[in-house]
Amino acid sequence: GMAGAAARGPLPFLLLLLLPAATAEPELRFRPPAEAPVRLFTEPELARYDGHQEGQPIYLAVKGVVFDVTSGKEFYGKGAPYNPLVGKDSTRGVAKMSLDPADLTHDTTGLTEEELKSLDDIFNNVYKAKYPIVGYTSRRILNEDGSPNLDFKPEDQPHFSIKDEF
Repeated sequence: GMAGAAARGPLPFLLLLLLPAATAEPELRFRPPAEAPVRLFTEPELARYDGHQEGQPIYLAVKGVVFDVTSGKEFYGKGAPYNPLVGKDSTRGVAKMSLDPADLTHDTTGLTEEELKSLDDIFNNVYKAKYPIVGYTSRRILNEDGSPNLDFKPEDQPHFSIKDEF
C-alpha cells in the first residue's frame, strides 16, 4: 500500500541527481586524449634550434612541419653533416638532396616530378616515421596576410616509432 509508494517516490529524483554523473563518466573515460595545442614557429624562433646550443633540442622543418631531430644529433648537431638543414624549413634541400645554402628554403618552385616524389618519400618514411612533430611553421598555419589558414590540418603520425638511422 502506502509504504511501497513512499519508497518509490524519491527514486526519480535520485535518478536525476545520478544521471549527469552516469552519462558524463563513460564519456570522460573514452574521450581520446585532447589534441595537443599546435605550436607555431616563426623563422627566428625556429632558427634558435639549429644545434649550436648545448642542451637545446634540434628542430628541422620540412613542408612546414617542424620535427624534433635531437635524437639524430650525430647527423644534425653542430658540425654534423646535415647541420645546415636544421633551424629552418629546408624542404627544397631535402627534395634535391642538396645542402647548397640557396636550396635551404621552404620554396618548392620549379622542382621536378622526381624531386617532389623524393620529397614525399623522405618526409613520410624518414621524418614522419622517426622524429616527433613539435609544431608547424607560420607559413604552414597562416595565410599570407597573417590570418589563420582554415584548411590547415595537423599531420597524423600513426606510424611514428623511434627507429635507428641505419
